[in-house]
Formats: sequence, structure tokens, C-alpha cells
Amino acid sequence: MIPLLDLRAQYSGIKEEIEAAVLKVLASGQYVLGDEVAAFEEEFARFCGAGYGVAVNTGTSALHLALLAAGVGPGDEVITVPFTFVASAAAIDMTGARPVFVDIGRASFTMDPVQLEKAITPRTRAIMPVHLYGQMADMDAIMAVATRHGIPVIEDACQAHGASYHGEMAGSMGLSGCFSFYPGKNLGACGEGGIVVTSDPRQARKMRMLRDWGQEQRYHHLVKGFNYRMDALQGAILRVKLRHLDEWTAARRKIAHRYSALLQGSPVAQPPAELAGRRHVYHI
Repeated sequence: MIPLLDLRAQYSGIKEEIEAAVLKVLASGQYVLGDEVAAFEEEFARFCGAGYGVAVNTGTSALHLALLAAGVGPGDEVITVPFTFVASAAAIDMTGARPVFVDIGRASFTMDPVQLEKAITPRTRAIMPVHLYGQMADMDAIMAVATRHGIPVIEDACQAHGASYHGEMAGSMGLSGCFSFYPGKNLGACGEGGIVVTSDPRQARKMRMLRDWGQEQRYHHLVKGFNYRMDALQGAILRVKLRHLDEWTAARRKIAHRYSALLQGSPVAQPPAELAGRRHVYHI
């Protein structure tokens, strides 16, 4: 049987690069945040076409901080989809807000913009489309609704590293975009990790404080925060893997297109469709 994911095979191909990066961190004595994480934040933000990256310990933490920085709190509503991993709704619940679900499109598996507008109420504080399985949601239509109502969009891009929509990269179109680096993701750490990207410096500043116990300088705690910091080892490993991501994505896309061609006329009713103007990265 061919495994869906073979992390040992991936590691064997970049073993020397990974081990050199890990040994560099171990020799530095700088194990939490630090230079490697800062460099990864800059490189991944640039990859996404965003101005800033805020690296954290998990994708769930990324969603949580992005929502908090956007002003979401108790009594608010956040519109998302029910067809997603539980972390999308859990992160909303962690802020004290209530998830409001709208259904997905049949072809895209992502948020239906027509149903989105009907779900907006005076309590709606954010809209969270999920770029599920590696294909971006219909962001032009979603952003148009959000702009009309003055509501920020937080992209759940936890499965969409490198996906694009009419040339715009996942994570770059909303107020912020959130990614997971769980080992099984297209860009996976050797452990847990996540990041929020944004082009709004105020959002970046808020999230940097929130991830590090609410402090901007050591022991000066300005807001209630969390211990959501990324380990330096994961930052260093992700820097190595990011250099290979375009190559890996091209291979994923080639294999997925081959499967789609071979499944034509088979009992499989509908293989995943890459919709017009979108670059699917086939996380699954």
C-alpha cells in the first residue's frame, strides 16, 4: 500500500539540511522565539505576499490570536463553515464568541458567499472562510460582502500553504491569515507550530504581545496574554522546508491531476475540482 503521507521519506531527502539547522539552534542556546523564528516569520510572510508574520505554537493558537486582535470577544458572532476541522469553531469559542455556520459550495467545499450575507447580524464581528483541502474560498465574493458590512475577514488557511486565488496568495487577502504547521501539513514542522500573516502593523503588534504573555518588553505585561510562542527548533526546521515547498507543491499538483484523469468515468462521483482562477495545493 502506498501511504498518503511518508514523513520519513520526506526527511531522508533533506536530512543534512534539517540536521544542520537543528544543530545550529542547539549550539546557540536560543530555544524559544529568537533569530530563527524571526527569520522564518519574515520569509513565510514574504512567501504569502503579506507584510508581517507572527509565529506561534499551533494553528489553533494562530486562529485564536487573529480573532482576538480583530476585536472578537464575548457576545460576538463569527461566521464560518461547519465543514472543517474542529479547531475553526473551537478558536471562535475560545474568544467567548459564538460560531455561526453557513454551508459550503458543492464543487469547492468552501464557504458559499450567497449564504454568507444572509447570516450577518448586528453581532457579527468577523468572517472566517476556510480554505479547505488546499483550495481557497471564493474570496472576491466574500471580501465584497465583508466590505459592504465593514466586517474583517480572517482566513483559515491551515490547509492551504501556497494556494492562490487569481494570483493572490492564501492568507494575504483578509485582515489576517492563519496557518498550521502540524507535521502532516504541506509545510509541516517536526512537532507543532503555526503562524498568522497580516499586512496591518497594528494587528501584528497586538498578536506579538498576545502570544508572549501580553508583553512587548520583558516583564512589562500590557495586556492579558498567552504562552503561544514558537520553539526555535521548529522555526529553523520550517525555514529549511519552506525552501522546498514550491517543488513539493508542484509534485502534489501533478499527482492529483493524474488521479483526476484516471478517475474519469469511474464510480467516484466527483474528484476534487480545481476551480477557475484558483491554484489548488491538494493538502488532501
